Amino acid sequence: MGIQDTLRALADPIRREILNLLKHGRLSAGEIGSHFPVTAASISRHLSVLKDADLIRDTREGKYIYYELNTTVLEEVMLWIADLKGEDRHEENAGGT
Repeated sequence: MGIQDTLRALADPIRREILNLLKHGRLSAGEIGSHFPVTAASISRHLSVLKDADLIRDTREGKYIYYELNTTVLEEVMLWIADLKGEDRHEENAGGT
């Protein structure tokens, strides 16, 4: 998993909303799909992209698959962005004085 996979997964508004739904707890694909005006196949593809980026985990229970956030990857992205922001601020101060 690379940062480009994570950023690509986060670039789509439906995938961001799926992550937003999952912050309240685990949901099945059907429960997730009920929040969107798209096909089940489209939701499945979005879930696959999020899973490939390691942003979510899945657990099979009987005939259902439940999805939940993988906060470790989100924390890594937040740290990277915070570090990047700090570097930008340092360069602005160095160039402006």
